[in-house]
Amino acid sequence: MKKSRVNKMYKLISCLRFYQLLVVVMLLFTAGMASAVEQPWLGEEILRDAYRTNIAKLEKNSYGFPLFLESFERDDRVYVDVYGIFDYPFSSVVNALKVPANWCDIVALHPNVKTCTYKELQSDWLLTFYIGTKGYQPPEETHQVIYHYRKVEQQQSYLDITLNADTGPFGTEDHRLRFEALLIDEGRTFVHVSYSYSDSVALHLVQHIYFATLGWGKIGFTETGTDKNGKPVYIGGPRGSIERNAVRYYFAIHSFLNSLRYPEESRFKMRINDWYDHTSIYRNQLFDMEKESYLTIKITEHKNQLTLQQLIGTGIQ
Repeated sequence: MKKSRVNKMYKLISCLRFYQLLVVVMLLFTAGMASAVEQPWLGEEILRDAYRTNIAKLEKNSYGFPLFLESFERDDRVYVDVYGIFDYPFSSVVNALKVPANWCDIVALHPNVKTCTYKELQSDWLLTFYIGTKGYQPPEETHQVIYHYRKVEQQQSYLDITLNADTGPFGTEDHRLRFEALLIDEGRTFVHVSYSYSDSVALHLVQHIYFATLGWGKIGFTETGTDKNGKPVYIGGPRGSIERNAVRYYFAIHSFLNSLRYPEESRFKMRINDWYDHTSIYRNQLFDMEKESYLTIKITEHKNQLTLQQLIGTGIQ
């Protein structure tokens, strides 16, 4: 009898411990859900904590700039976060990036964005990215991806902007490009550029073919170890790809801000030159073509962009 009672007591204690563990797990889960819901209101606090935590990485890294990134994959989704410091006042960053139209001039610096147009539709700003190959393509031969521009939050020392697209190329879904800015001091701004998307069965097949052929050897920025000679080995595959794209967008924003110091008629040429010079530093990751080819292509694509935007302004498109 005593042994039976001991066994029952042991089972009861085990059940109680399991129940307590279950409650803790549920609390953590609901807390995580609450954090996701409350994130827009907690954005400044979270970004400020990221700055304090990673000051050392910003000051000393292999990039040669106050810059670092992190990436990961979870289920069918790929994420990357790029953090850096712009030597521009927070007010200048806000004034430039809170204008939806300026984002078209920013993203069009990316080799795969052949042009970009914007329009306001029932208080919703829509940006259309014309996605194509890195060589020249006329807009009608590209894949159009429509992003919704949203200024999530703007405070005295914090800015949060998102560009969301429900669908993308190759059946990808839920593309999200996010930009955050935080006032550091009078002349510097801490920035965060994040990019994520969801995979599809079709994309997995395309990726398998691409990374086995044309994309073979293409790398990202995250070090995964060292080779037999002690040299760093970098991430490849989808994570490497999304890291390259996020850094391209990061420098596109930086180059756009750099160009604002020049007369308006000179800004476009200053942007494309500045973007190429910055990205060419990371030749192993970001090199796609020689500078003369990139500039020639972008000049032609910019003319296409102006023509398409003018058609939208006249109501033809």
